[in-house]
Amino acid sequence: MYNVWIKRKTSNEVDTIVLPLFEEKLQVEDKEINKKLARLKNKDQFKGSFGEIAELTRNVNDVIQDVIILGLGKEEDVNREKLRRAFGKVQKTIEKLKSEEIFLEFININNISVEESLKIISEGLNLSAYKFDKYKKNKSEQKVINIYIDGQEIDDIKIKDYEKSLDETNNIVKSIYDARDIVNEPANVIYPETLGIKAIEFGEKYNFEVEIFNDIEIEALGMDAFLSVGKGSDNKPRLIIMRYFGDEENKDKKIGLVGKGITYDAGGYSIKSTEGMVTMKADMGGAATVIGAMCSIAKNKLKANVIAVVAACENLISGHAYKPGDIINSMAGKTIEVLNTDAEGRLTLIDAITYIIRNEKVNEVIDVATLTGAAVVSLGTDVTAVVTNNNEFYNELKKATDITGEKMWQMPNFDDYKKLIESDIADLKNIGGKYAGAITAGLFVGEFVENKSWLHLDIAGPAYIDSSWDYCVKGATGAGIRTLYELIKNRI
Repeated sequence: MYNVWIKRKTSNEVDTIVLPLFEEKLQVEDKEINKKLARLKNKDQFKGSFGEIAELTRNVNDVIQDVIILGLGKEEDVNREKLRRAFGKVQKTIEKLKSEEIFLEFININNISVEESLKIISEGLNLSAYKFDKYKKNKSEQKVINIYIDGQEIDDIKIKDYEKSLDETNNIVKSIYDARDIVNEPANVIYPETLGIKAIEFGEKYNFEVEIFNDIEIEALGMDAFLSVGKGSDNKPRLIIMRYFGDEENKDKKIGLVGKGITYDAGGYSIKSTEGMVTMKADMGGAATVIGAMCSIAKNKLKANVIAVVAACENLISGHAYKPGDIINSMAGKTIEVLNTDAEGRLTLIDAITYIIRNEKVNEVIDVATLTGAAVVSLGTDVTAVVTNNNEFYNELKKATDITGEKMWQMPNFDDYKKLIESDIADLKNIGGKYAGAITAGLFVGEFVENKSWLHLDIAGPAYIDSSWDYCVKGATGAGIRTLYELIKNRI
């Protein structure tokens, strides 16, 4: 990770300087750099377009210093997410140049405060710097990289406030790193029992309470839908409960987070292809998101009470596995006709939701899941599909995404869609057919929220990516962690 400092060093004391510039203001104070910039501009080799990067050098006291010029495009077009992405790109150049001591000339962005800009810059750099190479013989060298930020807009009186905000951001980024790690681990390393152990470790590290129920205790709770999914595996299910009480004066006011925790999904008897199975270690991305959210909320000591629940299991084939055509029960008492064993995540979610409402007494619920391919077909790979029963709750989510830049889109939830999950022989069926799959999956989960305000986040697209972009590295992304944190923080 980058250590981001305010002031501390000047531009002459480092090996690299970074100069962000708007395309209509391609000038700096240094004459040597200005000449080189003018030459590049005249040859149409650098225009300052958004994300464009030029690599230069300059002589400082007979020492050659690398210079990174970052184009931000037109000043009026720059927003929070563009700034974050721009510094994700810069990180790749810093890494290529093997820079270790960097000076960044701060640039003021319209409608974004200095404090917020500093946080965004830190996010872009650090999220882009993540690596998962623990199983490689030749691992990346873990260097301490320091970046020093200064500029006319940096107010000396507010340095402690800036540093406090940067500490908050670093805690969130570290939580995202931890969440990315547990998703990127193979399924022979992270399975229900070891995911529970990881949760306990995170609880000790970030200071929240963790309780784990084994399969016998889960059965005693009547969580038949959850247990049915896990029957095919020798790795027994675990129910992971995490509790953080940051608002002791209002202990009855609790928000519930539920994450899908399928640590490996072969599809059961509705088996996936080999190609479809390869990344199914990532089917616990929703669990990682709520665990990461708990870590960041607790570490930054938000004044809120948050309960998170993960129903962790594997969906495999054996003589004990559940089958298409089975009718199973649920903790809520509703029966379900199983038409597809690969629509398993919703079956684990509903029991976890019933548990968190009835046993933990939460007032509202957000569930997060890599639930449907239909969400990806509908919205693409970088957008979260949202189903809700409360538009005010959704508006809070959207306000949070305005800060975080994470793309989320509300799906329609007309009552007619519910007819698609009606069963002739049980209370519900676990798939709604080939139409509106992301919506019917969400509405199936919604049948178990017991009139609580509820948001369903289908992160099947953005949770795990095939190629890196800007500040997201190939593999697990930690999608949704920053937005959940921001939503809860905005209530304080």
